Amino acid sequence: MTRAVLSAGTNLGDREARLREVVEAFADDLVAVSSIYSTAPWGGVEQPDFYNITLIVDAPVSPRDWLERGFELERAADRIRAVRWGPRTLDVDVICATDPAGNPIVDDDATLTLPHPRAAERAFVLVPWLEIEPEATLWTPHGVRRVVDLAAALPAAERAGVHRLSPERERFGSEVTP
Repeated sequence: MTRAVLSAGTNLGDREARLREVVEAFADDLVAVSSIYSTAPWGGVEQPDFYNITLIVDAPVSPRDWLERGFELERAADRIRAVRWGPRTLDVDVICATDPAGNPIVDDDATLTLPHPRAAERAFVLVPWLEIEPEATLWTPHGVRRVVDLAAALPAAERAGVHRLSPERERFGSEVTP
């Protein structure tokens, strides 16, 4: 089994419906899903706020399989990669993965870098992740760090730009709640 943390976000179209599609697509492998969070755009491009969720999934697949499933969902949502960090119908990222023994999987190539190289600097990843896994850790270039410490180290303005909309049970219904 490979356990992975996925982050999904959207700021175009019916944002809630897009995130529901992601949860439904991973429902058979879902361990946990966060509430929906409204988050300020990251990267300096003028655009609407995002809706973001974090999922924990577990199945006998590779991290590349998780990534490909995310790409399939992005293609189905007509994702266009025109502007780096620009608006998007859907973005699904693999943040990190662990092997069956719980050891971090480290990978680095043109398609997939694990752990995600910027996860430790993104409140829209860390805050929803903490909701569903308060004791989470992330391998960083400085060693294994607690996600709660990484989130606390972010600038206050960035943390302030992340707002929980409502508990996921209200958003997605109990049929997809682990």
